[in-house]
Amino acid sequence: MSKPPPIVAELGRPETPDETAARKAASSRTYRSSQNVRNLVAALLVTLAIVAVIIFAVPRGEPVAAERIDVAGIAENVESTVQSPVIVPELGDYWRVNAAEMESGETVVWDVTLAPAAQDERGFIRLAQAFEADASWAPQRLNGIAPTDTVRIGGVVWDVFGIGDSAKDNVSYAIGTQAGDDYVLLYGSMSAAITADLAEALVPQIRALSEVS
Repeated sequence: MSKPPPIVAELGRPETPDETAARKAASSRTYRSSQNVRNLVAALLVTLAIVAVIIFAVPRGEPVAAERIDVAGIAENVESTVQSPVIVPELGDYWRVNAAEMESGETVVWDVTLAPAAQDERGFIRLAQAFEADASWAPQRLNGIAPTDTVRIGGVVWDVFGIGDSAKDNVSYAIGTQAGDDYVLLYGSMSAAITADLAEALVPQIRALSEVS
């Protein structure tokens, strides 16, 4: 004798063949749906893992450091060209050189542009040594501004140029002095105190130029 079909609690009676088929179909759809979600999540995790490998495994080069300018070497070449000593600033830890070159023209000029070595500090000072020139040359670099005062730094008298509201090209302060046959001008956007510190460091070379002349 065959066993009667089980009674389904929700129905209170045995399932009909159609109800059994519908229940199995619904269960199959639910299972397939859950598998699709699992597959999608698994694929996403694999993709993230590949991206992580690319990010962390691929070598990334460090930024290329700016090539250091050989001021002494350039100065030596300039000296051999003009047959006269040139001033070479001692950089120490504070300064770096952004440019160093000789400018030809009616007046030959040795130009060195200095900036603070610290990346978070802004400003610049340009050292311009004009060969066989005097204070009358300086206004060419300072938009026509002439000296208005003097200051003694390191025992040397320096001309002070009254730039004030006439400042251009970020130049806010300038001083200059005669160094033998040449005129040395310091100008830029740094404070008077910092410019004076640089000027004082150059005094031994300025005195040496005066003695040569």
